[in-house]
Amino acid sequence: MTRRLILIAAFATLSGLTGVASAQRAAPARAPDLTVVELFTSQGCSACPPANANLLALSSRSDLLTLSWGVTYWDQLGWKDTFGHDAYTRRQCDCQRGLGTDNVWTPQVVVDGRRHVVGQRMAQIQALIDRHQPLPGPAVVIRNGGVGLAGGTAPGAPADVWLVRYEPRPIEVPVARGENGGRTLLHASVVRELVRLGDWRGATAGYRLPPSPRPELRIAVLVQAPNGGPILAAGRA
Repeated sequence: MTRRLILIAAFATLSGLTGVASAQRAAPARAPDLTVVELFTSQGCSACPPANANLLALSSRSDLLTLSWGVTYWDQLGWKDTFGHDAYTRRQCDCQRGLGTDNVWTPQVVVDGRRHVVGQRMAQIQALIDRHQPLPGPAVVIRNGGVGLAGGTAPGAPADVWLVRYEPRPIEVPVARGENGGRTLLHASVVRELVRLGDWRGATAGYRLPPSPRPELRIAVLVQAPNGGPILAAGRA
């Protein structure tokens, strides 16, 4: 199936899902393949600010989808991360299983759900980005309150379809206590919501997006092998 037909199939799915105009109108060119760069970080970790700065430097690149996840296991040391969420800690634990590592730690950068590196090491992060290969999953179309998936190689097991909503701009946070007490930390691409939309088994599929109380948040969709496996597809609105 050509890329154009894949996109038409995705738009057709969205048309049936949301009632948007016919998918037979001209579809735009497929967006460039995205490399997914995820940072697991904590405001209570003194090693994390340089990693936050690295993600900020990468966040303006159109070929990357950067996401910053605030984990919670540093909260007991005097400062509760203002962006932290147990769901994001669970996501890192899933990545740990997928990567085959012994434990979770910060700051950790995971690229495409396949490889990881210490978040302060920008040269090594770039080296992992340079190793990116086209993702084997479906084309992802996000439009009018829905997501359409079409094409791609069917996974060996049903893949997870994740909705991610994240901050469009960097945010400064004054930290009063803990290892970073007295510092103001700058964060980029801060994740605010993670929702599992359903499974993807290889067929053309569509999903409704739940409403957001903050429409200014950016939207991304990840199709990922189960149990924190590799990213199969990624798209953003």
